Formats: sequence, structure tokens, C-alpha cells
Amino acid sequence: MKHLLPEPGDCSKRAMIEIKMDGPGKNSLGTAMMTFLLESLRAAGGEPVLLTGAGDAFSAGLNLKEVATLERREDMLSFLRLLEECMSTLYLYPGPTVAAINGHAIAGGCVTAICCDHRVMTTGARARIGLNETALGVRFPPRILTIVRRRLPAHSEDRLLLGGDLVAPVEAVQLGLVDELADDVMAAARARLSTLAAHPRDAYRLTKGDLRGVLATDLVPDEAEERKLNEALSTWSSSAVRDKLLKVLSK
Repeated sequence: MKHLLPEPGDCSKRAMIEIKMDGPGKNSLGTAMMTFLLESLRAAGGEPVLLTGAGDAFSAGLNLKEVATLERREDMLSFLRLLEECMSTLYLYPGPTVAAINGHAIAGGCVTAICCDHRVMTTGARARIGLNETALGVRFPPRILTIVRRRLPAHSEDRLLLGGDLVAPVEAVQLGLVDELADDVMAAARARLSTLAAHPRDAYRLTKGDLRGVLATDLVPDEAEERKLNEALSTWSSSAVRDKLLKVLSK
């Protein structure tokens, strides 16, 4: 996590915090990465946050190697609860957040980007973004489905959630997955974050809370989440999904 401080004597600007996902499997989201994100967001304390990935990827999604090892139901449930906590914490973060999508943002990586207030994606022709959970055979956990449906245009839901398409940058803008494209994605993301950070802190926090809620129960009530998470768990723990993940990993 890196702090970018305003110029000396400039009290009108707030420090910006850059959080970079940097890990194996193209910055995949395993227990270690999600714990890192949670700790970084808590340490940021409401200051403006820019989120990006190391190398040529934002995040290629969940750590499939770890997911494939979760054979016990309780272990898979703990993993999904951590995933839900990580994504809802980012989505409900009280300060401005901007995603600098510097490369692939697949499945959980796409959800991570969607959770941010503004999403800038590289113009690189090879980059892809999308939600292929259904294609993998798993059901969206309840909080994450709520977040995704709130952040995507209604006309794009079937294409992205049922179709599971991974799309190039230009189409990603058309479908509402990202807000803008840039050759220099970091510069554009920092500029947008600076604009959002210039708004009065309390007004931004309160308005964002009005739009998104403040607590995880504003996304899904506790009793409904427990039921739906257990319903989703049956797909994540199935032998068919594990076999598919092992085939993906063997390529």
C-alpha cells in the first residue's frame, strides 16, 4: 500500500492511497490476497483509494488452486464468507475508490473492479473483463450478486451473468462494466480520484451511504444471506466444479 501525499502547502487536497494487488496467478484472489485487501482498506481509514494490479493484470479472479483444495464444506464456506466480506467492504468503503484496470479482470477480479466508484480500463487490445462464474458452474454468493446487479445496467445483466462473456475494453464500456478507457490507465485513474477526493469528505461519505448502504446487512439481511450462501455452496462444493477447476489448472 502506497500513500501519495499532496504538494507541500496544498491543504485543499487529500492524500491518496494506492493499493496494488501483487500475487501469484495474475494477482488471484486467495485467502492471503483478500486478507491483504481487507487490512489495506481498514488502514486507509476513508481516504481516497486507487486500486490496481501488478504486472499486466488487474486480477485474473479467484485463486483456483486454493479453491480446488477446499474439499470440506466448512472450509469452502469460510472461503466464501471471506470473499463476501472483502467485496462488501470495498463496495461500502466510505471514501472515493477508483479501479485502474491495467489488464485482465476476470470473475472475482471483475467483481473487485465493479465494487469501486469509478473504473478506468486500459485500451490494450488483449485485456479482457467479465463475469464467467456461471460458465464455471458456480452460483454467485448473495452479497456479491446484489453488488453486481446494483452496478451493472439492467440491459447487460443477462449477457454478462448468464452468458459469462469475457469482453474487450471497448465493449466493456458499452456494457457498463467500466466507465472509461485510457492509454495511461494509472494517470487517468489518479486524475479521476483527485476529482472525487476534492468533494467535501462528509458529503461524499453520506451520499455514498445513501446510495449503497453502510453495513453488509444493507446488501442482504443476515438471515437471507445465510440461507442463500448455503444454497450457493452446493455448487462450489460439487465434484463437477472441482473437476472443471482441475482441468482449467492443468492447461
